[in-house]
Amino acid sequence: MNAVRGFPAFPLQRAGARFATTWWGRSWIKALEDTSLDQTLLRKGRAYAKTGQVGPITVSPGRLAALTEDEYDTVVRVERLTAAQWDRFLDQVAAKAGHIAALLDGDMPHELVEAAEDAAVPLLPAVGDLEPECSCPDWGHPCPHAAALCYQASWLLDGDPFVLLLLRGRGREDLMRALQHHTRPAGRPPAAPPDDGHTLHAPRTPETAETAEPSEVAGGDGRGWGGAHGDGAVGPGPEGGVFAAQGFAEGFAAGVAPLPEPPSLDVTFTPLGLEPAPGVDVAALEVLAASAASRARAVLTAAALGAEPPVLSEYQDRVRLAAEHDLDLGLDAPVAAWRHAGADGLDALESAWTPPRHELARAWALLEAAWEGEEPPRAELSRNRWTIGGDRQLRYGRDGRWYPFTRRDGQWWPSGPPERDPAALLT
Repeated sequence: MNAVRGFPAFPLQRAGARFATTWWGRSWIKALEDTSLDQTLLRKGRAYAKTGQVGPITVSPGRLAALTEDEYDTVVRVERLTAAQWDRFLDQVAAKAGHIAALLDGDMPHELVEAAEDAAVPLLPAVGDLEPECSCPDWGHPCPHAAALCYQASWLLDGDPFVLLLLRGRGREDLMRALQHHTRPAGRPPAAPPDDGHTLHAPRTPETAETAEPSEVAGGDGRGWGGAHGDGAVGPGPEGGVFAAQGFAEGFAAGVAPLPEPPSLDVTFTPLGLEPAPGVDVAALEVLAASAASRARAVLTAAALGAEPPVLSEYQDRVRLAAEHDLDLGLDAPVAAWRHAGADGLDALESAWTPPRHELARAWALLEAAWEGEEPPRAELSRNRWTIGGDRQLRYGRDGRWYPFTRRDGQWWPSGPPERDPAALLT
C-alpha cells in the first residue's frame, strides 16, 4: 500500500535562509520557476514560504498538499510513474548496490537519475510537470500559495530524496519491498562471497563427498568433513558435539526445510525480557541480544539489496553499543557523534584531514550565496574545520557532509546532524 507522509509546518526563517541546497532540490525549483510566467508571483511565493504562511504538508503519490494562509486549500500534482516505469527504475537501482545505499544516506546520485532518464523514467520534474491548484482567487500559474508550497517542498526533498519517489508513486517501504523481490537485471549475476579458507562451500551429499578432494570441503584446509580429525572422517566434534560441516551435510541429505521469506524491513525489535538467574548478568545478556538482532538486521538488509554490510572496528562497535543501549562507558562525545551520524559522525569527531580544494571552494560559494550579497560570518579555516565566532565549528566529513560542533568546557562537542550545505547549519 502506498504511504502518505505528513510534515509539520516550517517555522519563520531567519535572514539568509535558502531554498534547495541539493542538486535535485534545485532541479525541482528550476521546474517551478521555468514554468511560471510571472516573477512577481514567485517572489510572493518565496516570501510566503519563509514567513510561515504554509501549514503542515501532506505528501502522497502524485500529490503535495497544504493549507496556506490558514484558509486556502493548495495542491501541487505530479504525474505518477507507471508499473512498467517502476520496473525499469528498479532495474537501474539494482544494477549498482551503491544506488540504494546513497538513497538511504539521503543522496540522489546523478548517475541513477541519468540512467533512469535513459530508460524513459522521469524522476525529476521538467517544465510544466508541476500542476498547481489553489482555492485562492489568484489566477497565476502558479499562484503565490502554490509557489510557496513548492519552495518549501524543496526543503523536504533536500532532507529525504524518498519524498520525490513518493510523489512519483512509491514510498520508502514500498520501494524496499519491491527491491527485495525484484529480479536482478540480465548479465549481472550476484557476486560470489570471497573464499577466506573458512567458508562453507556448496553443500554436498555424502555420495558426492566421497569423490571430493579434502581441500574442497568444509574449511578448505585439507582436514575434510571432520575438520580437526585430519583424516576426512565424519564424526562427533569436540565434547560430544557435531562439526558444522557434518551437520550441514547431514541436514542437506535429509532434506532441510526451505528458508522462510525475508523478514519485513519494518519489524520492530522486541526485547527478550529475561528472568533473573543466578550467576548471569541478565541486563548485559539482554543488551548483547538486542545488539546481535540489530547487527543481523543490518546484514540481512544489505544482503537483500545486494550491498555489503557495514564492517565496524572494535572501538566503533563499542561506541555503537553505548549509543544504542544507553551504556555509560565514558564515551559521551563519541556517543553523541554516533547518534547524529553513525560511523561517519564518529570520524568527523576524531580525525582531521585535508579535503580537495575545489570541494571547500564550492562549500564557501554556497555559504556566500546563502547571505544573498551580505557578508557571511567570518571563519577561521584549518584543514576540514571552520571555526566561527570561537564557539561554533563546522567539520567537513569524508562523506561530503558538514558536521556542526559547539565548544563546551573547552572541548568540541557534536551539536546536531550533518548537512550537505554548510549554510544550513549557520542560518
